[in-house]
Amino acid sequence: MPASGVTAAAIAARLSAIGLPTRVEEHTQFTTVEAEVPETLNADSWREVLDVVAEADRFGLLATSLNGRTLWAVVRKTVPTTGDVGGPRYQR
Repeated sequence: MPASGVTAAAIAARLSAIGLPTRVEEHTQFTTVEAEVPETLNADSWREVLDVVAEADRFGLLATSLNGRTLWAVVRKTVPTTGDVGGPRYQR
């Protein structure tokens, strides 16, 4: 598993421990973690959630009246510094 996957899995595990159901998805350049946030989450839990997602490269909260609140976090995959980075024409 790439380092981004390990970090994302750790974020998901910590969010699950707080009581938030999570989803992890691998993408080409990053790994995402999403968690549904209940309306009843207390201030102490919010602080803990913010400490957890601070480990990600980016994070945010999507809130809609139809779907509730979804917390998201993105962990970028590292780009190789040598080798076939962008194809044969882009080798270092």
